Amino acid sequence: MASSRRPRRRRRGRWAVWLVLAVGAGYLGSLYLTVTSRFEGPRWKVPSTVYAEPVTIYPGMDLAAHQIHDRLLRLGYGPVAGGPTRPGEFRWTDDRLDLYLQDFVYPDHRVQGFPVAADLRNHRVERLVRSDDGVSIPSVDLEPEVIAGLFDESWEGRRLVRLADVPPALVDAIVSIEDVRFYNHWGIDPRAIARALWTDLKEREFAQGGSTLTQQLVKNFYLTQERTLYRKATEALMALMLEARYSKGEILEAYLNEIYLGQRGDMGVYGVGEASILYFGKDVERLTPAESALLAGMIRSPRAYNPQTDPDRARARRDRVIRRMVELGKIGAANADAALTDPVPTRPKARTAVRAPYVADVVREQLERLYSRDVLTSEGLRIFTSLDVEKQRAAEEALRAGLAGLERRLPKGPEPLQGGVIVMQPQTGHILALIGGRDYGETQFNRMTQARRQPGSLFKPIAYLAALRKDAETGAPRYTPVSVVEDVPVTVMANGQPWTPQNYDKVYHGPVTLRTALEYSFNAAAVGVAQAIGVERIIETARALGLTTPLPPVPSLVLGTSEVIPLELAAAYAVLANFGARTEPLMIKAVMDRDGQVLARKEIAVDQVVSPEEAYLITSLLRGVVERGTGRGVRALGFDRPVAGKTGTTSDFRDAWFVGYTPETLALVWVGYDHNQSLHLTGAQAALPIWTDVMRRVTAGEPITDFTPPPGIVLRRIDPASGLLSNSRCPDAITEAFLAGTEPTGSCAGGPPRFLRWLRQVWG
Repeated sequence: MASSRRPRRRRRGRWAVWLVLAVGAGYLGSLYLTVTSRFEGPRWKVPSTVYAEPVTIYPGMDLAAHQIHDRLLRLGYGPVAGGPTRPGEFRWTDDRLDLYLQDFVYPDHRVQGFPVAADLRNHRVERLVRSDDGVSIPSVDLEPEVIAGLFDESWEGRRLVRLADVPPALVDAIVSIEDVRFYNHWGIDPRAIARALWTDLKEREFAQGGSTLTQQLVKNFYLTQERTLYRKATEALMALMLEARYSKGEILEAYLNEIYLGQRGDMGVYGVGEASILYFGKDVERLTPAESALLAGMIRSPRAYNPQTDPDRARARRDRVIRRMVELGKIGAANADAALTDPVPTRPKARTAVRAPYVADVVREQLERLYSRDVLTSEGLRIFTSLDVEKQRAAEEALRAGLAGLERRLPKGPEPLQGGVIVMQPQTGHILALIGGRDYGETQFNRMTQARRQPGSLFKPIAYLAALRKDAETGAPRYTPVSVVEDVPVTVMANGQPWTPQNYDKVYHGPVTLRTALEYSFNAAAVGVAQAIGVERIIETARALGLTTPLPPVPSLVLGTSEVIPLELAAAYAVLANFGARTEPLMIKAVMDRDGQVLARKEIAVDQVVSPEEAYLITSLLRGVVERGTGRGVRALGFDRPVAGKTGTTSDFRDAWFVGYTPETLALVWVGYDHNQSLHLTGAQAALPIWTDVMRRVTAGEPITDFTPPPGIVLRRIDPASGLLSNSRCPDAITEAFLAGTEPTGSCAGGPPRFLRWLRQVWG
């Protein structure tokens, strides 16, 4: 009986052994599959990086007005007492800026950092030279700031490097301090493990690592950071598998790209490539032995040994690495002495650049038409935009202050007052600043690109442009700026019902010139002009300017009752500022892959949709709006540059607008509520002050230029009341622009000559 039980027990024992072996084999096979599939597939999800426009320093530039000092600090440049000797350092005195540029790869060229000197007078650059050879240079670019990252779960900044590009001193430093037996073990180091285990047992906690470089890679690449025996055992098995399958060089290259080496704002810094740029301002292949030792010393604790926050502790750790390299024969005594005397870079921690979340969303939306979301969040694309960081910040501050001031005047409503700003360069279509709302954290809805709002009187210049354009049949325009139009009650049929437009002041002004009608935004006169030329002609002109939203052919169209997209409206005004040449609004300028190859480049496409002369006529009229009309508050608030602009207010005061431009810069401001409550304020009251503050800030330090009439324009002195040529009897003359051949020939009748009026005043 007992003998029969023993064979059964032996059989069960064998089955148990086989079961354990099978489970173990399956577990090991699963681990091996995990190791190889991840290591041989895409190893890292490298987020895309979105850059702002680089700033160009040139002779004549006002560095203070362009906030260059703050920009240098945000880019991680550090001030030094002596002359800068390494990338990322600068010295600023009253009469000189010495700067050592950092390495950067642009879409069209690569810059290896070099020293620059700028002679200054009252913060303006008088001369720019390379400090290394004394050769004068016309300009120099500061590398662009990072404004966003496109990522899934976390923002891991990583510049992938090849082992062949890493200086041997960096490899030697890391191996010397982290895993001296790296080239001799099979993934685990029994002696190091025994030493760490003994320490753990004494301390009764799992504090010591004893990990090889391979084990560190496994922990960061495959596993979690928990401290358990099971995780350590799994780590050891996977390290053995990794070493059995791949070469030391492959493992080391992966390690160099995986290790965590600090933080830059919200972005984690991973790998020696990204860390080299952050801490030293140059590519990894240019690291010195001292810099290599400092970086190697940070691996154990990037926070504790960060040279930006604790340079003394970082130096002590670096020196320990150098001395260890000497002990192991990895560096000669002379080179070690030089490295030990090398100062630790004391660059301040790079400040977080201006946040532009609405811009980042626009960039992502545009890129998702070209690339999958997975590519955008994992392939390390580098996206270069037209955003000007200082203009973006200035516009944000102006909008925030302006809305807060308005809310103090308005009764508290059921929702926050909203606003938006667009700043563009008319000649290129480049969007320099874009703010889609008051607080991105509260709502991500972009009111400049996604909303449709009634433009109100902002639509009138489009209608008047249609009136001033040459007729296709006659070759002559129906109107000139001094044509007399009737601002009188006019009743038209709209949707089968009679409709009589009213002016804002409820007063009709009779016969006035077209200029006066636009300067003071008379509704009745505008509807009369629209009826005379035909609404279809106005729609045709609006389409030529780039408006794509539905524009029904109704009489009220001229008063801006049809909704438009604010960005399209800004682009339409940019056509006027750019002498009739239309360029698409442009945010993304170029896209590069992580290897520096240009994948896409957005070229500026120009389409002459309106003649330069016709566009200039509207610019001339809009200058009058600012000088004498509804936009004269711009001058009252102290903005004295040459400027053309227009106020806009919709029915029931639901939308307040102002759009205006200098020869180089255009800005649009909208103020309103998301759910269309009444503001009880006009565009001149709500939007114009914000616009003026925006433009004062974004044009600070830039040269003042005037609008230049194109060749087909003639200028005449005109009596504004009659629209005829001025003479001594008509003292209140203005300079008016005309298409050549359309200028008036008759003179105004006026009162007595000016000298007779003077005699009467003198002699009574």
